[in-house]
Amino acid sequence: MTRSELIASLAEENPHLTIADVERIVGALFDEMTAALSRGERVELRGFGAFTVKQRQARAGRNPRTGEAVEVAQKCVPFFKAGKELRERINKPGSPAPARKNAAGAKS
Repeated sequence: MTRSELIASLAEENPHLTIADVERIVGALFDEMTAALSRGERVELRGFGAFTVKQRQARAGRNPRTGEAVEVAQKCVPFFKAGKELRERINKPGSPAPARKNAAGAKS
């Protein structure tokens, strides 16, 4: 689901809100989550999961084109851990398996 699909779905489920209102709500939610993560805080959505920031140490890497060794700087990356309720809902018996894409991008 893309951001625009989320906005359209929420607007459809809440006819008392305009699409502009839903866009502002979704934008405010994402902006606040991003700000909290950039401050190093944990963002937990009960029943869904938790977003945290993990620090990756500097390391030696390789340029895939040339094979040349390059230094990869230390960086912070977002990390998501699914909550118990989300895992259970995805893995419940009888739920269809999600379609997977192969390396060429076609559904298998």
